[in-house]
Amino acid sequence: MTAKGMSGRTCLVTGATDGHGKAMALALASRGADLVLLARSREKARAVQDEIARANGGKAPEILLCDLASASQIDEAIASYLSSGRPLDLLVNNAGLVSLSRRTNAAGQELTFAVNYLAMFRLTLGLLPRLRESAPARIVNISSDTYRIARLHFDDLQLEEGYSLAKAYGQSKLAILYFTLELAARLEGSGVAVNAVDPGPVASNIGADNPGLAYRLMGPMIRHLFPSAARAARTALMVATDPDLADASGGYYRSLKRRQKPLEFDAAASARLWQTSLDLCGMDSDPIDG
Repeated sequence: MTAKGMSGRTCLVTGATDGHGKAMALALASRGADLVLLARSREKARAVQDEIARANGGKAPEILLCDLASASQIDEAIASYLSSGRPLDLLVNNAGLVSLSRRTNAAGQELTFAVNYLAMFRLTLGLLPRLRESAPARIVNISSDTYRIARLHFDDLQLEEGYSLAKAYGQSKLAILYFTLELAARLEGSGVAVNAVDPGPVASNIGADNPGLAYRLMGPMIRHLFPSAARAARTALMVATDPDLADASGGYYRSLKRRQKPLEFDAAASARLWQTSLDLCGMDSDPIDG
């Protein structure tokens, strides 16, 4: 991959209809990438599809509809992608949410953990065969520095006791960082690089589906005060495309720099999270180990 030319490279971006994900999609398209947008809303996805086509001489991305709160829809999206025969040179796991109150998906899993982390775990492992076939390939997972004030609540991952937005969001982002480091170690020598990125604050509509007055007050402030999505996306774009980072894996990047020792890595906690994630996703065997 080259920073100035992504022609012939196929990139899948989740959460690409707004904010950071949309900015990533626009930037990758401007570099010539063949894009697939994974999105929940057909209407929003088509609007971004049209915008990208207008900006790139009519070249439009594909749309892959999927609600990341639904395990069955994730599995259907994986099957659809694999059956299409498309290569996969870059997977950007960007989709995420914040929730002011505790909500659950159809499986009874706390929604922030399910969408921000478990969906990423399931989707990435499901698409891994195609990434390996397409190597050299890259995976970019969007995390956050909020992991620094979080911990993995193994005794209550679903946060049935003492839920808060910060607790849920931080735990999901810490889980993403552990997943990134663990996956990078397991894929060493495969030609698939895995890194995590904190884009920092982003002007976006994240949390817009929260009901009530709180978000109606918070939303405009976020969009007005935080850096633009295009500016925030620079670090993830660097990690996704910079040729000097072709072999870099297992890193955590913020503000266009790799951060040294992003956490005190706990190998036992990482292994426990991996196995717990397999269990929560209903996977009888580890897809990497076969």
